[in-house]
Amino acid sequence: MINALNMGSEEIFSDAHFMKEALREAQKAADADEVPIGCVIVQNNRIIARAHNLTETLNDATAHAEMQAITAASNHTGSKYLTDCTLFVTLEPCLMCAGAIRWAQIRRIVFGAYDKKYGFGRMATETTHPKSAITGGVLQDECSALLTDFFKTKRIN
Repeated sequence: MINALNMGSEEIFSDAHFMKEALREAQKAADADEVPIGCVIVQNNRIIARAHNLTETLNDATAHAEMQAITAASNHTGSKYLTDCTLFVTLEPCLMCAGAIRWAQIRRIVFGAYDKKYGFGRMATETTHPKSAITGGVLQDECSALLTDFFKTKRIN
């Protein structure tokens, strides 16, 4: 579900470290029979929000991991703007989530697997905030495998 928390360490962590945390959230989604996408939002090297897909649980097409995490991070900071935050998500954000990321003015977007069908990079180049930096492919194999395995199991069942 949605929660905000601090990691409590001043150590600088790598993109891979935080993507592993997003993967933990994605696994929670898979365990709940949700599409396994997870997200964390980081401010000053601390996780301030964690979320995973809740579209089935909430019966809400907008309950993507990124949307849930942005809400949690905004509640944590007390601001709708997250200009000093980095969003880590296991799958390239869709156009809807990219729009929300833009409105929140998130400084940096880091994603794992590329989404060739619905990813914002394929659909629009001016979607994110002009000051946002984007890094794709972080732990791409692990992120892709979780999604592939989930849908493979769905097709078998």
